[in-house]
Amino acid sequence: MSRQGRPLALALLSALAFGSSGVAAKPLIDAGLDPLHVAWLRIAGTALLLSPLAWRHRALLRERPVLLLGFGMLGIAGVQAFYFASLSRIPVAVALLVEYLGPLLVLGWVRFVRRAPVSRAASLGVVLAVAGLACVVQIWSGLAFDALGLAFALCAAVCQAGYFLLADQGTGDDQPDPLGVITFGFLAAALALTVVARPWTMDFGVLAGTADLGGREIAAFLPYGYLVLVATLLAYVTGVVSVRLLSAQVAGVVACLEAVVAIVLGWFLLHERLAAPQLAGALLVLAGAFIAQRATPARDAQEKPLLEAV
Repeated sequence: MSRQGRPLALALLSALAFGSSGVAAKPLIDAGLDPLHVAWLRIAGTALLLSPLAWRHRALLRERPVLLLGFGMLGIAGVQAFYFASLSRIPVAVALLVEYLGPLLVLGWVRFVRRAPVSRAASLGVVLAVAGLACVVQIWSGLAFDALGLAFALCAAVCQAGYFLLADQGTGDDQPDPLGVITFGFLAAALALTVVARPWTMDFGVLAGTADLGGREIAAFLPYGYLVLVATLLAYVTGVVSVRLLSAQVAGVVACLEAVVAIVLGWFLLHERLAAPQLAGALLVLAGAFIAQRATPARDAQEKPLLEAV
């Protein structure tokens, strides 16, 4: 595989893993777990798996405390809590498509706050993706879905933009180790959500029972295990590495492929159907992601990091 192909492959793998998270989480929510509890289970389980790496990367606590806290609160706790809250009110595919206004926010930050140039291909990709999102939510009819669910998904988009920007910190030798950032990010997010979600009030017996996956009864621990190992651990590791290699604005739009994955899996596994205009919008999202993949990001070696103090 070519040098450019490897980071794109990582970004695609991350998108596939992230895109399947809603399909794994929704059966648990439908089985009786609160969306916030599902987010806590996902984050706490991943934090437990990553915790052996904490001692190895302990220097990050002193060197990059603001980065670790921001990554944990926005890129992990915020994205997942708001996304799962939206799942309880709107279809998986719609929730993820609305969340992917995040790349547009990334592009705006890079262009107007950092005052850095962005490639025309990345810009075109975002425009197509946003046009597709408008079709999916049927904006011409005053939004076809629950307004609060869409608001939750929009909050997830803001947090997701923070994730891409924080994952893009530093240049060259100044870049913190991505595994260290992910490890402490999950530990911070788990602690924060423990206070908010109050997991001691959760019915853990749900995980020992069954869940409905598109009319099929499966053991509830199966989607939970997939949610932690594939849709979280694998997704975040490959996602952060790909952002480092591609740049935040390009990797962000490539990740719009998550929405396509969510549509396909939601259709076949959860029987969530989208109308023809919504499917056309999903194709626009896919087209935007494809164009962004072909963009060649230009990094300024002297570019000022987002969080100068970290």
